[in-house]
Order: sequence, then structure tokens, then C-alpha cells
Amino acid sequence: MRVEYDASADMAYICLVDGIAPGEAVRQVPAEDGTAVLDYDSAGRLLGIEVFSARRRLHPELLETPQRIDREPGPPGG
Repeated sequence: MRVEYDASADMAYICLVDGIAPGEAVRQVPAEDGTAVLDYDSAGRLLGIEVFSARRRLHPELLETPQRIDREPGPPGG
């Protein structure tokens, strides 16, 4: 599992597999409350979860050392 975080959008992506190839996520299912989108492959397996308002919704431990995907500088040494 890997967590990617975009601070400028306050969005996180939780990758449940090692890598998701382009086009592999063929079905996106929004959560009923609009807080996330679930990505599935063609076999119906969950690949990842996109989380909106991540700082508020995810446990702080998940965002301590995420892979930063935004362009803002990360903390020193991070």
C-alpha cells in the first residue's frame, strides 16, 4: 500500500496495489457521501481510493510520510 498526497488540493490517493497501469482502473465509483472515489479493475478488484479533504478524513499517520504529488516543497528531509 502506498499513499500519495496533493497538499494544494488536499487530496490523497491510497494505492492498494504496487502500481496501476494507465487504463487499468476501468470503473470509478463515488462514495455515497461524496468523500471518495473507488477505482476498480476490469475483474472488479479494488485498486485504489481517492480521498477528498484528506487532512480531515484520514488518520494523521497516513499523511506523515506520503509520496507528495503536488508541486509544493515538502518538509526538510521528506
